[in-house]
Amino acid sequence: MKATVMYKAGDVRVENVPDAGIVEPTDALVRVTHACICGSDLWPYKSLAADAPPRVMGHESIGVVEDVGSEVSGIKAGDFVIMPFAFSDGTCEFCREGLQTACIHGGYFGNPAIAGAQAEAVRIPQAEGTLYAVPSTEDDALLASLLTLSDMMGTGHHAAVTANVGPGKSVAVIGDGAVGLCGVIAAKRLGAEQIIIMGRHRDRIELAKEFGATDVVSERGEEGV
Repeated sequence: MKATVMYKAGDVRVENVPDAGIVEPTDALVRVTHACICGSDLWPYKSLAADAPPRVMGHESIGVVEDVGSEVSGIKAGDFVIMPFAFSDGTCEFCREGLQTACIHGGYFGNPAIAGAQAEAVRIPQAEGTLYAVPSTEDDALLASLLTLSDMMGTGHHAAVTANVGPGKSVAVIGDGAVGLCGVIAAKRLGAEQIIIMGRHRDRIELAKEFGATDVVSERGEEGV
């Protein structure tokens, strides 16, 4: 299968790699229909050492389940699923507290041990606790929106919840990238009265206004404050 492989900083290639498949009975195999690049992919793109092992990149995707391991019962072949950026069993003490990224049996995609999702298919460890099935759709716009739920929308929503955004609040969203724009959506959904987007890109600012931003601050530093 084809996949996006990073060899070192600035060296990314699309090439043939061994097919993804079931390894553990708790795995699922997902055929990737849509994947995207995260801002955190830029960290290894800028700094990965030349002697580091190459890795299939990507931790944001949606797709169709092709196969499941013998211990997976909540997900089945044919399900259309959202794959979050980390895998988790969903049952450990941390998962039960909503801290799936600290799962004692979990981990992250896109490293030498666990291949990422910028590929034709991806192996999902701890599939039952990781994948979220949704109705399949042919609507390209809806598919793009579902893809945001694999990371950026969840991250923006988490930021808004952590900041105690609620009805009548005034909110400043710092940055107009994908997560910042999702933070605007989350703040609007949570009932904020004033949503200030701090950004400098005209097209993104227009999106922020469409998503619910009431004010724009493009200055930085003390002037921005």
